[in-house]
Amino acid sequence: MTRSAFSDFEHKAWEAVVEDYDAAFSRLTRQVIPAMLDTLDTGPGTRLLDVACGPGYLAAGAAARGAIAVGVDFSVPMVLRARSLHPGIDFLEGDAQTLDGQADGSFDAVGMNFGILHFDEPERALQAMHRVLRAGGRLAFTAWGPPEMVAGFSIPMAAIQRSGNPNVGLPPGPPFFHFSDAANCEEALKRSGFRDMRTAIVPQHWVFPSSGAYFEALLHGTARTGGALKRQSPAELAAVRADIERSVAPFMAEGELRLPMPAHLVWATKA
Repeated sequence: MTRSAFSDFEHKAWEAVVEDYDAAFSRLTRQVIPAMLDTLDTGPGTRLLDVACGPGYLAAGAAARGAIAVGVDFSVPMVLRARSLHPGIDFLEGDAQTLDGQADGSFDAVGMNFGILHFDEPERALQAMHRVLRAGGRLAFTAWGPPEMVAGFSIPMAAIQRSGNPNVGLPPGPPFFHFSDAANCEEALKRSGFRDMRTAIVPQHWVFPSSGAYFEALLHGTARTGGALKRQSPAELAAVRADIERSVAPFMAEGELRLPMPAHLVWATKA
């Protein structure tokens, strides 16, 4: 499989951070899953594809409602993790931007929980999901809410700009918050053959026992943010860490760090 520099970076990252990602992020990203499944009208017999499934929690949530769920991810360790966590659900290695091996019109619903942030050509993924949906089937995906609302990512991005080196040679990719904007989502969905788009901001909170635990989750459990942190010099990384710990102090209360991380939930229908 030939990949762009950005896709290759993302693939290598998600092959390496499975345990740390699942420990740090899954308890956050799972919070929006009930709302996703509601927008997809998920129930007994629904044929649902979980794209960029990671550890497979969306597929598992669908299966718990009686759906016939399948998960696809390009990271073999993620697929193995999903299979170990959710035996009885079919998890496959595959490219979300093509969904090769999935037949046209074979699903009633397709969901993608925060996967769209990690593609160099996200509209190719939307087009592939359109292809595998039946006529009138529904797509739902999530991105992060607007950056000013998503403290858990806006804080480290600002800290790297202020106190570290923002030019560490990461492969350029799509803007991180592009799909936080409903207008951008609507344009991409229309070009990909969808109609009747709707969106909602779903409150979520990322909770840690300390600012240090939060920093370690960023460093070891993320692709782009962790990549930017790992490429700092030791002095730069120490400065960025101190900046982050100062910036999150207002979110500490009663012995825990509680960061707002709302999801931008987007859904539409195959025309």
